[in-house]
Amino acid sequence: MIGGRAKAPAARARAGRAGGARDPGLARLIGRPGVALALAAGVALLAGAFAACGDGREATPLTVGVMLVNSETQTETARDRLRAFELAVTHVNAAGGVFGRPVEFSEGDTLHPEAEARRLIEDEGVHAIVGPNASADSLLVVGVAAPAGIPVVSPSASSPLLTPNEDRDLFFRTALSDVAQGPVLAQLTRERGFDSVGVIYRDDAWGRGLAEAFRQAWTGDAVLVASPAELRESYLDLLEESARSGAQALVLLTFWPEAEVILPEALASGLYDHFVFGDALRRAELASAVGAGALAGMHGTASGPSHDSPSTVAWDAAFRDEYGEGTEASYVKETYDAAVALMLAAEAAGAADGLAIRDELRGVGSAPGERIRPGREGVARALDIIREGGEVDYEGAANSVDWDANGDLTRGYIGIWRFTRDGRIEDVETIPYER
Repeated sequence: MIGGRAKAPAARARAGRAGGARDPGLARLIGRPGVALALAAGVALLAGAFAACGDGREATPLTVGVMLVNSETQTETARDRLRAFELAVTHVNAAGGVFGRPVEFSEGDTLHPEAEARRLIEDEGVHAIVGPNASADSLLVVGVAAPAGIPVVSPSASSPLLTPNEDRDLFFRTALSDVAQGPVLAQLTRERGFDSVGVIYRDDAWGRGLAEAFRQAWTGDAVLVASPAELRESYLDLLEESARSGAQALVLLTFWPEAEVILPEALASGLYDHFVFGDALRRAELASAVGAGALAGMHGTASGPSHDSPSTVAWDAAFRDEYGEGTEASYVKETYDAAVALMLAAEAAGAADGLAIRDELRGVGSAPGERIRPGREGVARALDIIREGGEVDYEGAANSVDWDANGDLTRGYIGIWRFTRDGRIEDVETIPYER
């Protein structure tokens, strides 16, 4: 089960048998020498033709792989991202699916991204993948998917190191690259009154990319310290190294399991009592683990939606309608956008073929075409237009999915957020980005 719904199998028995009486004239004809073999070949060809395009559409149902949940570190954020993916599939299938057939999907565990990507492609027969969350995992998944001709759209992999990656133009993302977030993080840190900081960053593709983007935009003093990707029992040595120049605050660019160890040690040691966070720490779970009062008023940045956008408002209503409550988790709307874009591109391609889907992604996400908002009605309208041979410009729930030649967004938003005294996350400001 996935979020209360039965997981759709990647492969099913799809063929049926036609019944009916045999034409006696045909029976006599088949009895003639040499005719039976010719007719058998002809029937086989006709059957194949009707199966493939008897209704003018692809016979194979579209199957999408989804890689969002790690079985060892399941979080509410990951579950909300999966719910957003399921919502996209629900909206598409309610509008007739893709190629006139319900979209199917199969889950992959991000605990073993490379092996799971291979299983999804080779065993489950997926035609595209939504996910994974992390930049380092995305590099591994693309390494498997690109040679197989399978497009990958991540909702949250933001490392600039993914931009020049050799991926056969098969990697896209619905979150901004950290070339946009780094300068905003540096500006926020300055505006909080700090001119000397320590920076602890995760030593992987995401952490290195964001740390470098921050460093290039930062004008004060900084000591940058890499933290190993493997979880440690103590980070006191890294904290002491980062604070050696008298840092006034710690800029923390790690995942939440490391932060749950680093923050209490930073406070208990007296090395830090002010923090600024990168996007991976926009989690209410972190405030609960550390203590809401300890993080109250601490700010961070993240690629995210403009909450005043009509597309975002429409999506929020759709999510509440489906699940009975909203969500403030990060990169959830981006997950919906990744799934919808892939499904619209498949309908536009007219084939369950990864390279054909890739070639339509930019078209469904940018002008020209009728502007489409997320939600049940918007998705249905988009599919109708595509089926009639028209063009759509999907305005995503989080960002406008205008992709450049590298699969990076050309515009979007960087949000500034903070922890409240009661442990919630409060959005403070949204800064538009365009290049």
